[in-house]
Amino acid sequence: MSGFAIVGTGWRAEYFWRLAAELDGLDCTGVVSRSKDGLPVPVYRTLDECLATKPDFVVTATPWAVTPSLVAELAERGVPVLAETPPAPDLLGLRELWAKVGPGKAQVAEQYSRMPAHAARVALVHKGVLGEPKRVDVSSTHQYHAVSLIRTLLGVGRGRADVRAVRTIARLADPLSRDGWAEPAEIKDATTTIATIEFDGGGLGLYDFTDNQWHNQLLMRRLLVRGTLGELRDNEVVRLTAPKTIVRTEIVRRQTGYDLDLDGYDTDHITFGDEVLYRNPYQGKRWNDEEIAIATLLQDMGNWVRGDGPEPYPLADGIQDHRIALAIEEAADSGLPVRVDDEPWH
Repeated sequence: MSGFAIVGTGWRAEYFWRLAAELDGLDCTGVVSRSKDGLPVPVYRTLDECLATKPDFVVTATPWAVTPSLVAELAERGVPVLAETPPAPDLLGLRELWAKVGPGKAQVAEQYSRMPAHAARVALVHKGVLGEPKRVDVSSTHQYHAVSLIRTLLGVGRGRADVRAVRTIARLADPLSRDGWAEPAEIKDATTTIATIEFDGGGLGLYDFTDNQWHNQLLMRRLLVRGTLGELRDNEVVRLTAPKTIVRTEIVRRQTGYDLDLDGYDTDHITFGDEVLYRNPYQGKRWNDEEIAIATLLQDMGNWVRGDGPEPYPLADGIQDHRIALAIEEAADSGLPVRVDDEPWH
């Protein structure tokens, strides 16, 4: 059994304590909050009170400006940390955080590669079905999350990268946000940022994000991985399997609960032909993809602090993702290329 505490009570923090309540071997020991009461977990007014319960690790679900100092304090006190993204708001903050923390104690709560569809794609690419991956296009999520997907699918590390970016503005209906449906839906300016990321040693990432793309269902999500032997586009793969033989195969998600399937709405597994790429470890929970990914991340963190598994997402990777995301914004602002150089953590 691993116990963890949370600093923060925002909408992201709520995911962690709610999901932990349904996970075996993981317990949320409490939340640090100066203002909230009546939560389904113990509430502590100070970090000292919380740490007196000796949690195995702490999740920091705090505002960007607060996170770096909190992560550094916890690491200094010998407490493993799972820090919500990003670990610091700007380049100076990232460098200062690394100087204080370094490797070993801090992990970043980057969950996107653990979402079922993405996890299946990562498994397929890493099996070599497409040959060697050379290009990844992501148009679905923003900044560091998109960069994480690009780097994970390409299999590139934390070396140098060259970034070019542009922004355009066009009118677009915006019918849905985190707060719900807009009545009526407003047609307004939406900014699109498109960037290319050329990684040292090879590999190209294409970043394409439009305002509110997370929630605006008028914008289709797109993901492409191009390898030396073929291409994955969303849920379809085309590849060369033998001389003069080009094959198209679907990535198929088995979702229960439709039509006369009375097992209830749930994700079962994701397959490629007769091969299972991903199997839902939480069947029966009826969780959406975000919940599955965060639960997986929490359990991976618990395994790591017990010495039973690898680092879930090292601080150095979270820093690299955000450094490239900041470079995208800088390149889009200036219209000039931006180089992300090697840093000491590499």
